[in-house]
Amino acid sequence: MREREERRDYVLKSKMNQLFAEQKSIHILYSYDQQENYIRQVVSYIQEGIFAGDCILLIENDRFYPFIHDHLKILLTTDQMKMIHRINNFDFYYSSGSYHPPAILNYFNKSVQPYLENRISFRSWAHVEWSTMEDPLHLIEDFEKIVDSAVNKLSFPLICAYKGERMPEYLKTILMETHPYVLIEGDLITSKQYRPLTDLE
Repeated sequence: MREREERRDYVLKSKMNQLFAEQKSIHILYSYDQQENYIRQVVSYIQEGIFAGDCILLIENDRFYPFIHDHLKILLTTDQMKMIHRINNFDFYYSSGSYHPPAILNYFNKSVQPYLENRISFRSWAHVEWSTMEDPLHLIEDFEKIVDSAVNKLSFPLICAYKGERMPEYLKTILMETHPYVLIEGDLITSKQYRPLTDLE
């Protein structure tokens, strides 16, 4: 069982590294179920990014971050750890007091500005959560369309992680349409439902 998991992780890592080598603008949807798998995935993404020379913008909650940090401390040097810039995901998504896509994009632009100004390559991981299921899902659609445009415009890799059990069918459809790639446990596939949004600013 352990050998099978390690083999699967190796194949997935190779597939993702090949994708990153071929193109810079990469927007990936990651639907996760188990926290253990999530931690393993985000740690691998950060480690591979740093080994590739990228700085990391990690948008993560206070529950998962200590586990991620503990794993990374074992794998990375002190200088490499400094390449990670972590933002609390609640502060990020609710900086204006509500889930407001323009405010979130403004926060993001300010966060990546130093990388852009200094021509430093970076990649980002965003753990997307919202406070209640009553939050209008169309706001997430608006946000993901804006983000997909930003990824293409700024040319950087981004993984958006959503908890699978909190994704109603309508949201799954939205996310498949706004992400060209989908990371499913153990595999990276192309979304056949993806609709490019090249006309969005």
